[in-house]
Amino acid sequence: MSTLVCFHAHPDDEVFGTGGVMRSASDAGHRVILVTATDGALGEVPDGLLDEGETLVQRRQAEVAASAAVLGVHRVVNLGYADSGMAGTEGNSAPGAFATADVEEAAAALAEVLRDENATVLTVYDPNGGYGHPDHVQVHRVGTRAGALAGVPYVYEATMNRDHMRMLMEANPAWNDQPDGAEAEGSGQRPDVEAFGLPESELTTAVDVTAVLDAKRAAMQVHESQIGDFGPFLAMERDVLAVVFGTEWFRRVTPPAAAGAARETELPL
Repeated sequence: MSTLVCFHAHPDDEVFGTGGVMRSASDAGHRVILVTATDGALGEVPDGLLDEGETLVQRRQAEVAASAAVLGVHRVVNLGYADSGMAGTEGNSAPGAFATADVEEAAAALAEVLRDENATVLTVYDPNGGYGHPDHVQVHRVGTRAGALAGVPYVYEATMNRDHMRMLMEANPAWNDQPDGAEAEGSGQRPDVEAFGLPESELTTAVDVTAVLDAKRAAMQVHESQIGDFGPFLAMERDVLAVVFGTEWFRRVTPPAAAGAARETELPL
């Protein structure tokens, strides 16, 4: 049995890029650990969702526990940092915010978990955190350092395939017909593809997770407070969802992939 540790910024982040590999690893008999850096306190929440006296942090912790159960996670760890909020907001510099955390201190805390679990594979984010969120960028810094401190054999950057995203946008009239920054129905502002993920040429690993896609969708559904993130995908037909989320993309950083090596199709568990 091997151990997969997925390090994420906020409750709900675990689903998009690693939900499939977590469920697949668990189904194959491996131990799966989910570590989140923050409490997710600055996420948006639909009006009227929270029960009387319930905080968003309490709801998000319950949601991530439910998501973890769906994805076959054996242990959930929260490092206890405050949510830093989106780039350019006051939360970025607030006391206790993960974005301002000392990297060595935070990495030491994560490394303790990695050693305790004898981690085989650790996933973090790419250097831009997928799309520039301060907490996601810090996950890259802290996670990469923690992997080195703990001597984890394999470290991967979970990311998005920028070329695949461009293809999806070009094929989606609701996005393609709108000027940059305009509101597209059901999508919010049209995203700048060049700011997301990495080009396909830099990706070393593409894992087909269509066999566990139903679990991935179910994990999305339990994050009710973050329906703004997941809502557009929950109503998709399964074959469309498979095109969007049926492959999870990574760049291996430890050990570095050999130049010209064939793209991996699974994590080394």
